[in-house]
Amino acid sequence: MKNTICALLLMAVSSAAPAHARLAEKDAEALAHDDASARYELIETYRHPGFEILQFKLGVLSHYSYLLVSGGKALVVDPGRDVDAHLEAARAAEAEIAGVFLTHSHADFVAGHLELAARANCPVYANKESGAGYPFQPLSDGSEIRVGAARVQAVTTPGHTPDGMCGYVFGPESGAQPEAIFTGDTLFVGSVGRPDLLEGTMSAAALASMLYDSWTQKLSKAGDAARVLPAHGAGSLCGAHLSDDPSSTIGAEKQSNPYLRHAFRSDFIAAVLEGLPEAPRYFAHNARLNRTGPPLVEWDAPLPPETPPGPALADPSEFFVVDLRDAADHARAHIPNSLNIALRGRFETWTGTMVPWETMEKGRLILCGSRGELAEALRRLHRVGYRAGIVTMESWKAAGLPVAASALISPAELHAAMRAGTAPIVVDVRLPNEWMASRIGNVINLPLTHLAELSAKLDPSQPVVAVCNSAYRSSMAAGVLARNGFTKVSSMTGGSEAWVEAGLPTIGAERAGGGAAPGPVRAVRLPERISPLDLHRMIADLPGTFELVDIRPVAQFSDYHLPGSKNVDIADLIADPAFLAGTVPLVVVDRDGTLAMAAGGILSQKTKRPIKVLHGGLSRYWDDSMAGSWNAAPGAAPPPAASPAGVPTPAPKTKKRSAGC
Repeated sequence: MKNTICALLLMAVSSAAPAHARLAEKDAEALAHDDASARYELIETYRHPGFEILQFKLGVLSHYSYLLVSGGKALVVDPGRDVDAHLEAARAAEAEIAGVFLTHSHADFVAGHLELAARANCPVYANKESGAGYPFQPLSDGSEIRVGAARVQAVTTPGHTPDGMCGYVFGPESGAQPEAIFTGDTLFVGSVGRPDLLEGTMSAAALASMLYDSWTQKLSKAGDAARVLPAHGAGSLCGAHLSDDPSSTIGAEKQSNPYLRHAFRSDFIAAVLEGLPEAPRYFAHNARLNRTGPPLVEWDAPLPPETPPGPALADPSEFFVVDLRDAADHARAHIPNSLNIALRGRFETWTGTMVPWETMEKGRLILCGSRGELAEALRRLHRVGYRAGIVTMESWKAAGLPVAASALISPAELHAAMRAGTAPIVVDVRLPNEWMASRIGNVINLPLTHLAELSAKLDPSQPVVAVCNSAYRSSMAAGVLARNGFTKVSSMTGGSEAWVEAGLPTIGAERAGGGAAPGPVRAVRLPERISPLDLHRMIADLPGTFELVDIRPVAQFSDYHLPGSKNVDIADLIADPAFLAGTVPLVVVDRDGTLAMAAGGILSQKTKRPIKVLHGGLSRYWDDSMAGSWNAAPGAAPPPAASPAGVPTPAPKTKKRSAGC
């Protein structure tokens, strides 16, 4: 029976994702390509005695903002520039907005503090060291903001920026420790704020040292149960390796955040400074806007008059034309030398990355698309402080001006050409770490953000095909190359995701001894194995930060089980979608770890929730506990000893229990 169950479970794991499809999950770029990602969504409500916190997400900027509601009052935390979602949520909660709290001077977006101050007639709260040029209520360590029955205590936490500040949230029934913390860009889920965005005004190492103190002396002592509510998630360039979980706890971050495992200052600083992604050029301008006070936006303004079509728009030295349409439409016909930054993705960030701020300020940025696309684009560009003129393809064609086209090549066509030796030069425009992890063959890596200068290595007269993960960046790359004089440019449709879906081979990272790793590289999601000692520590030190399920038969569970565990039938564990939800780890235990690992493997294919399996099962847990190096879990009856083969034997002076082992 056991072998039959295991076989069925392993079949389910194997069928959960085809081998090639497991090469890589969608990256944060591709995950921001749906319509919902372009607007603020209410994604979670955290309820506490006396108050609740509403969490909003803007996927295209990986931005989280919040509404703290209590007693008919509301506090908005770290809003973006378009604040309608926050105003509507406050109205729905029948709460008056009593203020805006900024955790620091944001760099990746223009904040909505002055928009809310004007529309809700409320004060702005910020660190007294922010250097703000607009009216605000200055906060220092220990300052409090009252919101109904709740209070937000300001705690200065420099590191990401010198004016970094967290908000500790207390309710009427809270004790000495906060129930939630607005951590801004100081502490993320799985990461910390990068300290290198001040462009020489303060060294990154000095700020990283401050960040170390902010964690060790303040946040780490806030209480393990305190909920961590950051300003960003996966995909944000305000840190590295952020999780896509919307919240965490201080206790969970102590255990899982790789940056916080470094006990020594020097090790922490080195870890924080290592491997940071390049920051877009617009960050510095947005940070300045947020400090001085961004001008108010006329959100309902009609579209401006079109820029008269003319040859100058196709001249890269005169104008920067951004085509908003999807890659296929752009490829068929576009204004010569225009750059395709489609609305369906991280349009705001990529515009700020690819279009120099000075070009925008000189009025040389022109958007091309339908009138609906133009209206959306202009609205979204306010989020990063950009303005632009407009033109439509209809006007361009009506003026009798020439159009350009670029080729699209499918993965199958490119693979066939590569096998035949007739392929064009293949340029992978992803970041080097993406390229090293997996690539479609022996291709050149020229990252998109530096493609304009790096393309000097290539011959503009030779055919070139650009590739990336989803074709969003490669379509942009084709425009960059065209602006640099390349005449035979194409983009691979669907990117490496489509390549993998087609079952085509890939090359993985180079081995240390030289040569490529053999065979296709496959990313297989498996549960994390947790040792008995680590589980013992979690039960003792971090109760309430994980979910513990025991999949043994009921009789064995009744005879003996770990504190805090609940008995779940293995079939229910696999089938019930409730176990796929949540942000805290799900820990699965059984007799010897066999069935738990198989079940955990199935769950890992369905969810990004952390899945952990007790290595060796309860048999190993009891063996280790009886070895004398650590005590049994708090509150548990003394377990039986087990023989090396895993068969329970009576332990001296203990009552024998089978416990299914």
